[in-house]
This record gives sequence, C-alpha cells and structure tokens, in this order.
Amino acid sequence: MKSLLALLTMLFAFPPAFGSAAAAEAAPVSEDEAYTIGIEAYTYAYPLVLMETTRRVATNTGAPGRMRAPVNRFGHMKSYPDATFRDVVRPNADTLYSTLWFDVGKEPLVLTLPNTGGRYHVIPLMDMWTDVFATLGTRTTGNDGGTAAIVGPNWKGSLPKDMRMIRSPTEMGWIIGRIQTNGAADYDHVHSLQAGIKAAPLSQWGKPGAATAAPTPDPSVDMKTPPVQQVAAMAPQAFFASFAELMKRNPPHASDYSVVLRMERLGIVPGQSFDLAQADPAIQRGLTRAAADALQRIVARRKALPITRNGWGAIGSTVGVYGNDYLARAFIGFAGLGALPPEEAVYPMAVLGDDGKPLTGAANYVLHFEKDQIPPADAFWSLTMYGEDQFFVANPIDRFAIGDRDKLKFNADGSLDLYIQRASPGADKEANWLPAPAGPFTMNLRLYLPQRRATDGSWMVPPVKRVP
Repeated sequence: MKSLLALLTMLFAFPPAFGSAAAAEAAPVSEDEAYTIGIEAYTYAYPLVLMETTRRVATNTGAPGRMRAPVNRFGHMKSYPDATFRDVVRPNADTLYSTLWFDVGKEPLVLTLPNTGGRYHVIPLMDMWTDVFATLGTRTTGNDGGTAAIVGPNWKGSLPKDMRMIRSPTEMGWIIGRIQTNGAADYDHVHSLQAGIKAAPLSQWGKPGAATAAPTPDPSVDMKTPPVQQVAAMAPQAFFASFAELMKRNPPHASDYSVVLRMERLGIVPGQSFDLAQADPAIQRGLTRAAADALQRIVARRKALPITRNGWGAIGSTVGVYGNDYLARAFIGFAGLGALPPEEAVYPMAVLGDDGKPLTGAANYVLHFEKDQIPPADAFWSLTMYGEDQFFVANPIDRFAIGDRDKLKFNADGSLDLYIQRASPGADKEANWLPAPAGPFTMNLRLYLPQRRATDGSWMVPPVKRVP
C-alpha cells in the first residue's frame, strides 16, 4: 500500500508545466510544426492586427470628421461614402455612420443616444477581436434613447443609478453606429439625430464644457493605404510583434485556450512581447512561410463560401459573433470589417451569375424578384455594388446601391427587375439601374432586421441572370 501511495505521489504531485522553458527545451518545435501552428496563429491574430491598423488611421486626426475622430469621440459621416472612400472595405450606402474608437482602460465611457422617433438605428459595440459583444438601438434597447456605460474587462466601481453597464472583453474597441438614411434628401434629419449621439468619460459625464484637448496627428501613420493593404504588406516579424503587444491590453477570449496553448510552443504568449528574430531558426523559418500562406488562405476563403444554387455566397450565421471559427472571423475582417450580427442584418454576396461564371462588367445582368420574393426585411433592404478591390467604383450617376427606399419601378404583376450593367439600360429603366464597373465585381444584398424566412433558409435570393 505504501509503495502504491508513493507511486501515485510521483505521478500526480508534479504535473508537467505547460508552456515552461523546460517543456520547450524537451520538445523543440520543427520548422514544419512551426509552419502548421503559424498558419493557425496568423489566422487567429489577423483581426486584432487589422483592427489596430484601422484604429491608428481612424484616430490619427486632431478633430472629428467623416469616419475619423480622436479616441473616445464620435466622428459622423455627413453623406454616404463615395468612390474615394478607403477606410473600411465594403461600406454601405444605406445609413450614415457614427463611429467611435473607445479606450476604457482607465475609466468607463458613457454613451448617450437620442430618441430617433421610430427611425431604425443600431449602435454595435465591437471588441478588438471584431466580436460584436453588444448592440444598442431599435432591435435591442428601442428607439427612445438613453445612456449606457462601457466598462473595461477589469473595472470595478459603481455607476449612477439606472445607468446600464456593458462590460467590454477588451480595453479598446470600435463602435460603428448606423442610422437609416433615405437618400440625400434625408441627410439633414439624420444629422440632427447624429448630434444627439454623444460620448464622455465617466469623470466628465454631465459636466458642461468638459472636453479633451485635440491630439496632434502622427505623421508616421500611413493615411493613404487602406488598412487591409497595410496589414497584407507587413513583414512577419512586424505582424507577430504587433500581435503580441496588442494582447497585453486585449486578452484572448475565454474559449481561446486551444490556440493560445499552441502558440505558446512558438514563444507567443499572451502578456509578453515577441521578437521573431530572437526565436529558434526553425520557428523563424516556419512562421515566415506561414504568414504569407495564411494570408492567402484568408483571402481565398471567399472561394470556399457555400454557394447557393442561385450563385449567392452564404457568409454564415456566425457573422459578428464568431466563437472559435477563426478563419471565418479573419475573412469577415478582410472582406467586411465591422459586419453586424445576423439578427440585425444579413449580407448575401453575389459572386456568380446564373451561367456559373464570376460577375463582370463586360456582361449585362438582371436580378428579378417575384412579388412574393421581395427581400423580407422589417427595416429596409438594398443591393450594393463593389469593384474587385471591395470598394465603390465611380459611375455616371453616382449610384453605388439600390433598394426599397429608391423610386423603383415595379412590373404590373408586382414583381421587380434590377438592371446590373455598365452602360445605361435606357431612360425607361434607369430608375432600376445599378451601374457596374468595367471589370470583375461582386454585390451584397443587405437586409436590415431580416425576417425569419431570410435566416432560416425558407427564402432564397434569386439568381443574377446574364442577358444578351
């Protein structure tokens, strides 16, 4: 009995130290292992690095304007994005944005929302991993406005009575508020609503005249190259170093330990800096190879999207809240950073025509909705055009989207035809024309507050038909 007890003590008293230097020395990582883990690590890290790159661009300004503003201050778009807009891929031309990059590491940030008089709006709160951890607005908190405080993951304190508390998983994050906008004639009214969207640190909340000094823009920040392109151009050493520094303030989610423990084998440990140049040569070679291949894997994810028989890509039901589907999260960051959860909006993507070929401005297309197949949305819907680079493309009538708030011409039987082509379909059809670029393009159909049949598979977007 004593010998058995001694054996059990030897086995269980001193379990192996996960992530310890001794364990790493006992089991060195080969280049191929580093490459395999590196693919996972880059995919996992991509949204965090992209968010930081986007944040640096968006907050590198002395005063609010367009989608740029200093940290903890709103910047309001006063008009739809145009063909020169490059801050965020696949923007919409349905709403006017009100955006804010928050930092609640020191104290909570109090948000004040206006009464929108029944107007659809959504204020999504996104952490630095791109997960939407809360939404305020029509669907959740209603249209009457009010206040809510965003608090950091480790904040302890008290808030004023009846103030809603929303805890962010990360100290930093992004708000991309959207207010339904019914064309340019509606801008003035939406501007008045935007004026009622405010933010203030808890210590300054309710104090008239309290303001933060305008920061001086950093000339070293690349303000011309789109963030997705900046990240794509990052050397592996810079990418992984940035990732490690960001994890110090923006820790992994509680469900991420599977990949976190894998990364520790390479020396990438949450809360610690990482210098690829100081890593084992096998790890250097493996991670360097992995970075390039992982990026291509993210970009190529579009080709792997489930395609309906009608040629539309199903982006998936995990949009906005991704769980452990890190590839899906990275792809949405690349192809639609800031996308809303499906409860707020769905985004079917047109990638193929009815002939099975990619869409191109060299051809003409018609999207036909039968009367009972008009997009089922309780708020509104639209069809938006994007060029090969995922941005708007200049066209003769400055129309980048078309939808139910436009003066569409319906057929006598109540059905609807949308004309998708480069040249005008003729004066009698221009009301339903969505101009296409000369080369390849994709489109997103957006349904805000989608009805159940738009999310349970009982409704399907019709094919984009190529016509002579």
